[in-house]
This record gives sequence, C-alpha cells and structure tokens, in this order.
Amino acid sequence: MMIRTLAWAADQARREQHRVSTTRVHHAHFPFQRAAFFPRATLALVSALSFALILPAAPAFAADAPALKIGTATSPKIEALKVAVREAKEQGLDVKVIEFTDWNTPNAALANKDIDVNYFQHIPFLENAKKQGGYNFVAIAPGTIMKIGLYSKKIKRFDELKNGATVAIANDPVNGGRGLLLLQRAGLIKLTPGIDCRATTLDIIDNPKHLKIIQLEASQLARSLDDVDLAQGYPSFIKLAGTTDPNSALLFDGLENRNYAIQWVVRPESANDPRIRKFISIYQHSPAVRAALDKAFGNLYAVAW
Repeated sequence: MMIRTLAWAADQARREQHRVSTTRVHHAHFPFQRAAFFPRATLALVSALSFALILPAAPAFAADAPALKIGTATSPKIEALKVAVREAKEQGLDVKVIEFTDWNTPNAALANKDIDVNYFQHIPFLENAKKQGGYNFVAIAPGTIMKIGLYSKKIKRFDELKNGATVAIANDPVNGGRGLLLLQRAGLIKLTPGIDCRATTLDIIDNPKHLKIIQLEASQLARSLDDVDLAQGYPSFIKLAGTTDPNSALLFDGLENRNYAIQWVVRPESANDPRIRKFISIYQHSPAVRAALDKAFGNLYAVAW
C-alpha cells in the first residue's frame, strides 16, 4: 500500500509542477524567524508519506508463534510468575511455566530445548552446573535474592546443641557450602581460612561439638526438621512444607550478596530473544508481581535488579 501511495504522490507532484509556482506559508502560522515557501506538490508528497507512516504497526509477536516456555523449581515464587504470565498474555505474549521438583532437571530441559529459559538458580550454582554438566548457558538478568537460614524445632539457641547433634545441609556443592558458611557464622565449626561457597565437609578444620553433618536434597531439608537437631533451610521450601515458621531461623544469611540472586538463564543464541526480554521486563516492573512476591516471602527476599 505504501508503494501505491508514494506513486500517487509523485504523480501529483508532476501535475502541479507546470501550473503552480509556490504557496506562501506566512510566519504568522509558524514560529520561524523567516517566511518559508513550500511547493504544493511537495506538501502533497509529505502528506502522503505522513499517512503511510501512521498506518497501524504490526503486532510485536506473531499470533501463531509458539508459547515461551519458562522452567522453574517448585517454590512459592511460581505465583508471581503466574501473575507475570497473565500480564504478558494481555500484551500479546503467550507464556507457559513448567514446574520441576528438583534442581537438576531445569538445566537438562534447557539444554535439550524443551524450555526456552529457566529461573531457579544463582550464579555459583549455575557455574557449577556448567562445569559438571558441560552446559553452555548464560545468565541474562537477575531476579530475587532469597535468604537461607539455620532452623530447628528442638533448640532455641546454638549453645543448646548437644555433643554429637545431627545437622543437615544441602547436598549440592554450592548450596552445601553456603550451609557450612552459616554453621561457621554460628560459631559451630571452623572452615579452611578464605574458603567460599565451594566449601565441603573436608574443609572443616574444627568441630568442637562433634556435630554429625548429613547432606540432603535441598528441597527435602524442610521436611527433615523432625528428624535432625538443626538444618539449613530455605524459607520457600519451609513455607511449602509447612513444617515451621519460615521467619523462625536461628540465623539468616543476608540479602546483601547479589551473587546469590536467582538468574534468568538461557542458551547463548536466545540471549536477545525479544519474547524473553519482554517477559523479564514485565516481571521486573509489574506492581502486581511485586505484590505477589511480598505476599509469598515478606521480608525474606529482595530484588536484585
């Protein structure tokens, strides 16, 4: 249509050229210091171009495009994702959330192209997964930072722990190390000086209470509280399990370490996928999403964007 419009305008210009010289446009009508002169044929061409340019823009996302698939681990944060999915739908973007019950399958699914992006892991976990699984992934945007803590249904203070007490921590290399760092902060163990979240039980150099440290799947730690004396815990899993108050930890790590922010992770070729970027923008800027996060986690989370 635009081509036909431009051809019509050009024809009008030729017709006007031989019979009309100019039309004066007085500076009383335009805020110019000097009068301006435009051929009427030129005005016709400008009008045609303006008409062509204000034609309705094409939709940002094709109606028949496949749904964007987001993988995440079971957590109360899924409710906030669902809010963002509804808002995305209103803006013409179809999104599906795929829920996984463990922390390994979301990366396998991303590598197999069963999903387009996953949202469940922080940078240390991602780097370890890339090393262990040979994945080629990139983190493209931060999400929320979640607190973790040390929980117990048997003691109220760390000095109440008896010799030989059983303590449960996560069994994956990174989050297990994070649990050991918390035990060190609590004064219960000492680790190799300078060690970070990659710490393992082999890095324990002092264990004065002779604690028995066992390692469990992170999602199962909340359910272990009836069987152990102390456990590393994730408020999101504790809330789902209903085993204790998520705010009742004897000690929390802080929210200041942005390295533990949950990341939006993709394959490299999808780093600039406009659908993914659009959804992340909705998630980060929607008041309704923020309200859902507040309802789910209260003061146990912070945003990292």
